[in-house]
Amino acid sequence: MKKTLIALAVLGSIAGVAQAQSAVTVYGALDVGLAHENNGTTSVNRMDTGNLNGSRLGFKGTEDLGGGLSAIFQFENGFNPDTGAQADATRLFNRQAFVGLTSGFGTVKLGRQQNPIYANSSTFDPFGDGLAGDTSRLFSYNGSRTDNLVTYAYAANGIRGELQYGFGEVAGNSSASRVLAGFVGYKNGPIDAVLTHQNIKNPTDTGSTKMTLLGGNYDFGVVKPFVSYAWEKGDGLRDQRDALVGLTAPVGAAGTFMISYIRKTDKAVDNANARQIAVGYTHNLSKRTALYTSYGELRNDDNANYKVTAAGQTDKLFNVGIRHFF
Repeated sequence: MKKTLIALAVLGSIAGVAQAQSAVTVYGALDVGLAHENNGTTSVNRMDTGNLNGSRLGFKGTEDLGGGLSAIFQFENGFNPDTGAQADATRLFNRQAFVGLTSGFGTVKLGRQQNPIYANSSTFDPFGDGLAGDTSRLFSYNGSRTDNLVTYAYAANGIRGELQYGFGEVAGNSSASRVLAGFVGYKNGPIDAVLTHQNIKNPTDTGSTKMTLLGGNYDFGVVKPFVSYAWEKGDGLRDQRDALVGLTAPVGAAGTFMISYIRKTDKAVDNANARQIAVGYTHNLSKRTALYTSYGELRNDDNANYKVTAAGQTDKLFNVGIRHFF
């Protein structure tokens, strides 16, 4: 009997230690709203998902390996709660799926991860990469996430940075479809600024798309201004500049007002510029639940067709909805 009690006590102690050294978190977001959009040719009323934040189900965890070293992992499934379908029918974990190690010397991750411009989008976008003012409606992220990625990240004393290498996995040519990217940033008190760059080789290794972006914000308390500027050059005639100015302002204890102006300038094609003005508002019902609404107009020059079916048209988008974190 004593041996049994001792064995149970030892097993309980081991289980307690294992539980203390590792942790797994299940989390997610549900975002559903109503939208009205007129693209200059047709208009539609619809139910949208992911207006403020992408709807997702995720799992992340850490294991303490001792000596300041920990194993980490994260994988996320994006889905559409308006239909119940996966956001990407070809991938179960289309958002992120990586495993890695972290210590005082930095963090190394392997797998599908966010590219640096998209990962830092909230730094230079008053709308936080969402709603009708979403920078991705005109800015070129060249995708939001990268497959087969190895990253190294480090942060200390307000300075943070990351280097990324994405394997192209083209047989016989290690350069084809390869991704080189990274960022360096500084965040301390009210200031947050980031400089990013990415270079994506095409599948035939005959050219690449390069983008550099500088963005940041400064929180004055009563108002938080945002600015950013991007340079993009790619295969053929692609040569564009993107600029943004905007701000957020608190409205009472629970609300936030947002406004931004974006201009895209095409250096390679005449009369192919575009501009977007947007306003929005979010209201927190709690730490996890928020209501939102926004309106934006994207106007194209005669040779531009962003978010429209024919060049020169204007896209108008209005939405309202609710987002819940869990």
